[in-house]
Amino acid sequence: MTPPNTSSPASNDKLTGLLQKLDASITQLSEAAEFAKPSKVPHVLDIARRVMMQEGGCAAIEERAERLEAEGIFDGSDWAQPQILMPSLSGGSLQSADVTLVVIESLSQLRMLAVAKGLYRHTLISDESALHFLTQVMALNLSLLFTAPNEAERETQGRLAQLPRLLFQHIAARIGYEHIIDELIQEIWRILQQRPIQVEPVKQMITQIALSQADPAIDLGSSGQGADRLVSSLYGPTQACREDPGIDVYRERLSGMDSGALQYEATGFARAMHDTGLVSPYHPVLLRHLLDHSDQLLAEALGLSSTGRDCLLCYRELVHTIIRTSVHPQTSQAAYGLALTLERGILYQPPIAPSLWRQLGLTLSEWSEARLYAAFGDSVSHRARLMEGVLCVLGLPLGIGQGNNPTCQSARALSMWSFNDPDYLLQMVTWAARDDEIIMHFEGQPISSRDSIGGVAQNLPLDLDPVSLLVVPHLDRIYVEMGRRCVGREGDPHRWVNPEFHGWWSGRGFRINVDVATGQLSDMDTFLRHFYASYHPGYNGNQPLIHPQPAGMAITDSAARFIGWHAITILRTAMDPSGVVRVYFFNPNNDSGQDWGDGVKVSTAGNGERFGEASLPFPQFASRLYIFHHDPLEHGELAEVTEQELSEVIAMVHRSWGANRLPPTDLQAESGPTDQG
Repeated sequence: MTPPNTSSPASNDKLTGLLQKLDASITQLSEAAEFAKPSKVPHVLDIARRVMMQEGGCAAIEERAERLEAEGIFDGSDWAQPQILMPSLSGGSLQSADVTLVVIESLSQLRMLAVAKGLYRHTLISDESALHFLTQVMALNLSLLFTAPNEAERETQGRLAQLPRLLFQHIAARIGYEHIIDELIQEIWRILQQRPIQVEPVKQMITQIALSQADPAIDLGSSGQGADRLVSSLYGPTQACREDPGIDVYRERLSGMDSGALQYEATGFARAMHDTGLVSPYHPVLLRHLLDHSDQLLAEALGLSSTGRDCLLCYRELVHTIIRTSVHPQTSQAAYGLALTLERGILYQPPIAPSLWRQLGLTLSEWSEARLYAAFGDSVSHRARLMEGVLCVLGLPLGIGQGNNPTCQSARALSMWSFNDPDYLLQMVTWAARDDEIIMHFEGQPISSRDSIGGVAQNLPLDLDPVSLLVVPHLDRIYVEMGRRCVGREGDPHRWVNPEFHGWWSGRGFRINVDVATGQLSDMDTFLRHFYASYHPGYNGNQPLIHPQPAGMAITDSAARFIGWHAITILRTAMDPSGVVRVYFFNPNNDSGQDWGDGVKVSTAGNGERFGEASLPFPQFASRLYIFHHDPLEHGELAEVTEQELSEVIAMVHRSWGANRLPPTDLQAESGPTDQG
């Protein structure tokens, strides 16, 4: 038995050359004297890493797994005894900052795969045991199969964070998704509850589930319960397309339907879309068909309430034009973005409708078209693809993700503008897509993205939604330039940058609990008293937050160890259904459900969260907060916050990211916060 041909390296010249080097290095390892072997291993590991980062590379390593082990690649390590390895420890190794550890663990996983598939008869572990081991590893580390790297992985691993994902994709394809199907279903629903704009990874997983269900050679047994709703939402939301007949057949069926049948179709599509946040490719076919029938049915197909219906009827020509030009099977998520945009009622703001008309006719620059082509291909026009992104960003302002990039500031800005100032967002999109330049002002002086040098991101990101793809590179450069203009000022530059970068509504009052020069904690008591007085409903006169506010978090891993500084948006504070005061916030990371250690687990559903929000109990949120903005003219009750409350929060800080930032001064100071991302 050999790995599938789809992973064969024969068509990849770069991979072929790397494999020749790998084979030569394995031969050198084999021929080396016993005492010299350890010095040869790093070279083999380095080439193996480069191989696995290529398409088909994991399959090539799987083929060589027996030889690699026989020549001593695992000698002297725990991996030399596969029968004692624990699945629960694999995730930590794969997400380590130690390149050697990541590569060794990856090689071991591929060794297990070769054993499980009968390529390698191992003397210490059976094929059944190897398969069981792999399914446990996959189930315990679904994020490595399913989601983009988080802050911790980006900070500690960089591009290496892609290796475990390529590894898991290969393993899943080889052992079959039926072994991890139930865990995948739960993970898909967890992600969808957050309503991300970028749903292609989710759709790919659902497609894998559908293929597993349809393959007679795959026995899912009792697994896969609950998958039907996910699969049907994409491939058969209604009776007329239940068996996934294809776009052309479905279009013909629509032409023969009366109004009652069309009503049934419209209701079915709307229910599926709003239940899951996913849009079937069949849905745009129905929407385009209904343009010539009834606006009432069109509203039904979009699942609109009275607000959305009124908005549709008031801006009927605009909505019809958007659907005709931009809502296609290839841009199906545009339907959900359009529905939620209408539901927000933002078209009633005078600048929005003219801005959308401009967007529909926008001439894209060559650079913008090249970027969109590189990320999305040309199955539809680039203008339609960008319009899909615009509708989704307007309809889902909390669904924007930063991808695998340190650009949380820019993602947060896009979200905040969509949430609070959508016409400004549309202006930014126009400047970026048409002019290849954005000009913002810092303290009265213009800053051009064209003239600014370098941003936080080292490379131009491609793993973003269409709007972010074009706008973020400009914002990133401007954000960094604003920071440069603060060089020499005392304190943290975010004090001046955030209000200028995000908008006038960012409070001019600013608090930080870290000394920028030394990185040590500073005046925690005063910091927390101001935060409670500004945001906690029990200490600010129960004044709801009016405008979303930028804030900075000290991100920690599941062991409560400091990872890095990260930009978020405080959206609101409120009492959850169980009576706990929580902070609800927007996290531009692609998945907000994270374990920050010491019992601090970010919730995304079940505690009063709206779609796209993350939340924590107020003290837990405060324990990871390091900067926030507030209105200095709004006076809360500083003295009312009890010492016990503050002591509990400070203790959480000391047990986590503040552990190495304490007096006395003989502790070696860490660098202070200079960036968020």
